[in-house]
Amino acid sequence: MKNQDECHKKIIKTRFFILSIKFLIFNLLSILPATAAAEEPILSVVQSQENTQQWTGITKRLQTLGAKYCVINLANVRSAADWGDRRVLFLPNVETLTPAQAIALEEWMSNGGNLVASGPVGSLSAPGVRQLLRSLLGSYWGFGLNNTQQIKPSKTKMPSWMNQNGLFGQVHGGAVIPNDATSQTAAVWNAQDNAAAVVTNERSTLLGWRWGTDVASTAELDIAWLKAALNRHVTASSSSRNKVKGGSPNCSTSIATSPASPASPASPAPVVERSRNTAPPETIDQLEQKVRLDVVPNSNVPIDKNEAIALQQELENLIGRVESAHLAASADAANVGNLQSLNKEETQLASTRPGALILNKEQVIAQARIVAKNLPQLIAQKNYALARQQWLATKTNLWQQFPINQRLAQAEIRAVWLDRGTIVRAGSKQGLAQIFDRLAQAGINTVFLETVNAGYTIYPSKVAPQENPLIRGWNPLAAAVELAHERKMELHAWVWAFAAGNQGHNEILKINPNYPGPVLAAHPDWANYDQLGNSIPVGQTKPFFDPANPEVRQYLLRLYEEIVTQYDVDGLQLDYIRYPFQDPSANRTYGYGKAARAQFQQLTGVDPVKISPSQKDLWQQWTEFRTQQIDSFVTQVSQQLRKKRCPTTNCSLSKQLILSVAVFPLPESERIQKIQQHWEVWARRGDIDLIVPMTYAQDTPRFQRLAQPWIASTQLGSTLLVPGIRLLSLPTVGAFDQLQLVRDLPVSGYALFAVDNFNSELQKIFSSTQGKVQSATDEPLPQRQPFKTAAVRYAALQREWQLVLKNDQQRMSTTTIADFHNQAKVVQKALDQLAASPSSSNLLATRATLTRFQFQFRAWMRQQTTDNPYQFKVWENRLVTIERLLRYGERRLDL
Repeated sequence: MKNQDECHKKIIKTRFFILSIKFLIFNLLSILPATAAAEEPILSVVQSQENTQQWTGITKRLQTLGAKYCVINLANVRSAADWGDRRVLFLPNVETLTPAQAIALEEWMSNGGNLVASGPVGSLSAPGVRQLLRSLLGSYWGFGLNNTQQIKPSKTKMPSWMNQNGLFGQVHGGAVIPNDATSQTAAVWNAQDNAAAVVTNERSTLLGWRWGTDVASTAELDIAWLKAALNRHVTASSSSRNKVKGGSPNCSTSIATSPASPASPASPAPVVERSRNTAPPETIDQLEQKVRLDVVPNSNVPIDKNEAIALQQELENLIGRVESAHLAASADAANVGNLQSLNKEETQLASTRPGALILNKEQVIAQARIVAKNLPQLIAQKNYALARQQWLATKTNLWQQFPINQRLAQAEIRAVWLDRGTIVRAGSKQGLAQIFDRLAQAGINTVFLETVNAGYTIYPSKVAPQENPLIRGWNPLAAAVELAHERKMELHAWVWAFAAGNQGHNEILKINPNYPGPVLAAHPDWANYDQLGNSIPVGQTKPFFDPANPEVRQYLLRLYEEIVTQYDVDGLQLDYIRYPFQDPSANRTYGYGKAARAQFQQLTGVDPVKISPSQKDLWQQWTEFRTQQIDSFVTQVSQQLRKKRCPTTNCSLSKQLILSVAVFPLPESERIQKIQQHWEVWARRGDIDLIVPMTYAQDTPRFQRLAQPWIASTQLGSTLLVPGIRLLSLPTVGAFDQLQLVRDLPVSGYALFAVDNFNSELQKIFSSTQGKVQSATDEPLPQRQPFKTAAVRYAALQREWQLVLKNDQQRMSTTTIADFHNQAKVVQKALDQLAASPSSSNLLATRATLTRFQFQFRAWMRQQTTDNPYQFKVWENRLVTIERLLRYGERRLDL
């Protein structure tokens, strides 16, 4: 009996203790200031390199909230214990986590931890990290909103943790995408599609804006949401534990102070003396597009409606690309008389399983169509693992059906970037000759040779202060021009425009990592700065010139003039023709060079360093001013260099300089805000000939999503678009798949980054599918012979149509077929005449004939639009390519 009484007393004491804890928590969260807070902090706040500049705003809000907290330095986190033993972890605007940190976070949460995050959390991390964060948060940052929007509740009846004032106001944030069935949308944006603004699951809350920044939201709203999130997570976990199991209190309980600010841009320190921590790899600067269609084998994680549609669509598109490639190969074989042998040599897929059937192309495609058709049903039945298994197996089977041993390429730009590292390793003209032999055999016809990199030239210059120290005893530019022309390839000098140095290159040279490059070292007044006085923005690795500085512009123009007049290069490609990456909504801004500040102040009476993004009119003027510096420089380069190359007005197209730009495929408004790169303007003005968007992606669907807006754009004038494909980390057949997509879209070619990743497997496939053909007439280059290219490409189209009609794959009446063939021949004749004799009258007649044919084409192919919509769209795209080649030729020949 006594034992029972003692036990009863212990129970009463325990319950009283729990009630006391709840009472303290209530006071902590509901009563300000902090005098009523519990002695032990319940919150850890993560400080990273990315939110350093926002830290003052973050800490002010935390202090106003009144909750005790401790600070964790992200750089020190390597294990679960390093996240600490507090029940709630706050990640404000942390965009980069390492795989080890993400795995440690998962372990920490599995031990009872709760996570609150804000902004594009983890968005710059590796694909596996992003996938893990999606799982932990049950959601992810989708995209930034263009304008400020109102937050409102997602439902009429709000959960109890949201019943407080100040949660709903105007915010500039982004759409949060719920990732699984357990996620709950707590608040939405008051826009037409009501995208999620706040998403929760059992152990996390994701706020869809950058917390702690005045340009994103008010302090009152930020505090209200963090208070509500803490209320939710602490109340939910208070009955089970006070600290997280397995953690150690590794952070100070004192209120954090703002870190020391770098030098003010009002009086920036000389760049050479600048001291800073070594920056991580600048992922965003290289536009590592790794957001992809991740399909994990055997995973039974639910597949939502949008993902289901994407999976089905990608299988159908891949079937279309495989069939399109085979049709192109058959048409090319018919052109050279090899159709009979081609029909006998069907590509086969041999299973690794003993005794399994060997499937031919038709069987694989038929099976793929069945899988694509049945995929929605599997997903509806919640058989997610099987759906993924079938999808992956079908994709692999289809990839293996590409006709990679037969020629299928048309006349197109086949460009590759020949990078500095590969040039250095070549070591001599003889070593470089081996590289050009490989490229020529693979059918590459245009080489972008890295000529100016990090402020160094790869040739002995009379303008630049220093040749690259890694180049000794030979002139790679002179050698490359000779080697390219011997192999009937074009050589374009690839130059860094406004990026003046590179910490990565300094490391290779074993010099001070903060060395700004030879040009800025000689002319520190030419440097550009961010709003804190850093020449290299936080998280990046390159100092930049000030594009508003007239001395910088004259130096670069003299350097480019030296290249195009002293060497017989065919073109010049401008890279880094922009400012470094910024994010005004996160108070990361750039462009405060000495000349830029003086000029803007003269124009407006305001020093731009005193303007904030919240001052919309002034900030817009400042953004336009910086954008105009880039725009006007491109125009200056175009006009001055073209005149130097062709002083007379009757210069032939074969002698004209081709000007290209390597650019980012971000949406136009976002790109102007973040890097001040408005290349649509350069295209419309006719300043450039080739736009090469860096549409780098790890899979074909992502590549298409990046490239499609610019391919479909009507804002590019007569400029040719040449999408870039990054070979790094791409499987060989994956690279070929992206290449086939390019050939099915209305563009004139592609560019591969870079020779450093051009392996022997790619060499073999390219040699077979696009290698040089020994024929009486050379294959035309679109940038040099646009009219002849149009005629040759149209002839290839006609061969495809003839094959399809001959095989009776579409049902057309005899009269319709005859009319179609007759009109197709009329177009071919007009194109041939224009190619042989370019003139305004021939161009006008060809355009009229082509337009009339395009108008009738859909009616002729009515059955094909139903039977094979992908192939029909490919044909329409190729007719558009021919139309664009005519526009380009008209401008270049001044017809």
